Amino acid sequence: MRVPDANLDEVRTQGYTIVEGFLEPDLLAAAQEGIKAVFPDNATYFADPNAYADLVKHPFAGLRLFPYPNWDINRLVVNPDLVDAAERLCGTTNLDIYKIELWAKYSGKTDYDQHHHRDYGNHTIVVPKVDDDFVQMTTFLLLSDVTELNGPTKVVSLDKTKDLPLYPNNLSKGEYVDKEVSVVGPAGSLFIYRTDVLHRGSALLGENQSRFMLLVDFKPRGRPWTGKIAWPDRANRPDWAPALARMTPRERELFGFPAIGDRYWDAQTLRDVGLRYPEMDMIPYQTGVLA
Repeated sequence: MRVPDANLDEVRTQGYTIVEGFLEPDLLAAAQEGIKAVFPDNATYFADPNAYADLVKHPFAGLRLFPYPNWDINRLVVNPDLVDAAERLCGTTNLDIYKIELWAKYSGKTDYDQHHHRDYGNHTIVVPKVDDDFVQMTTFLLLSDVTELNGPTKVVSLDKTKDLPLYPNNLSKGEYVDKEVSVVGPAGSLFIYRTDVLHRGSALLGENQSRFMLLVDFKPRGRPWTGKIAWPDRANRPDWAPALARMTPRERELFGFPAIGDRYWDAQTLRDVGLRYPEMDMIPYQTGVLA
């Protein structure tokens, strides 16, 4: 679904919003099935937790970076409605996807409870500019139901912290817990927030609880002080070429792929990129080159 303007206004004013029903049921169901190629589902994990001990060694052990061995997950990162929301919130169509993480959490073996923090610490080498019209957009796409039992993100509205300097970006544990809101909702919900908003992960309280999330972050292009993941560093992974081959030229541009009409394209690059990506349709990139 298209993110309503009212929700994007909430991000601008309070620092976050929750959009229930963002993901269409068929896309959600396919992605939930696709997760099984990366992580054990709830029933599989709790049938033998010891078999998956590596996933719960520490709170971030269940985190995997893009790309994934399943198109039904990969296509979510370039979902047209997600990109549309990023363009409208960031104030430009000239965007980069700068971070993608698939994250699984399971109860019983590790403590996911965190102190409040702002995500800018590893998203920029400076600090966010509060009155900037070109904000970064960070997101959690909930791929499982999230209630108070399975570790909802806790977030603090910007109006509660307007007099608090942005540094330090990590607060002492327990601060602002009386002002936080739980990000709960059914699978398919979208949580959008800014890098200057306080939030934290919370503990999975119930028995045999799990939580699956896809994190996709966008930023205006041309700001070298912002970012996180360098996509060329991921480009030799076996799942990279199949994922990009199935995207449109516009979707590839979000990863920094040269656009149609860019001076990068000539007879040599068309040939050699085609060899590197044998499943990719190179015809769109021939425009103005092989005429």
